[in-house]
Amino acid sequence: MATVAGQLIWEMVKKNNSFLVKEFGNGTAKVQFSKEPNNLYNLNSYKHSGLANKKTVTIQPGGKDNSVVLATTKTKKQSKPATLLNKSIMKKEFRRMAKAVSNQVADNYYRPDLKKAALARLSAVHRSLKVAKSGVKKRNRQGVKIRGRK
Repeated sequence: MATVAGQLIWEMVKKNNSFLVKEFGNGTAKVQFSKEPNNLYNLNSYKHSGLANKKTVTIQPGGKDNSVVLATTKTKKQSKPATLLNKSIMKKEFRRMAKAVSNQVADNYYRPDLKKAALARLSAVHRSLKVAKSGVKKRNRQGVKIRGRK
């Protein structure tokens, strides 16, 4: 199968695809989001598109334990969807996971322009995995109005 240039793919799918979500922002301004896989910011743009780029990064929750999955696409396996992603499961503390993501995305010359987006997505996923502590709740320190009887 011949490979097609990413810019050509983007021109075909940027206005109409099944992942596109169009919403109205302030006034009549339209905001376009995308639900496509491998899109870190969920924005409908060529830079963040998981369909048009050969090199993409995905960060998702791992499973039952507090693990995070970092997946990058293999550029040589574009025609084989089953083996397209290179997944690595991280179960470390947050700082070590951030260092691993930074090394994989930016320091490895993979996609250094996505470093900030990947760290933001890692932070959001890690925050969503935290379980609320079940302990004594803090008391509200604001004054309570007491209504008297007439």
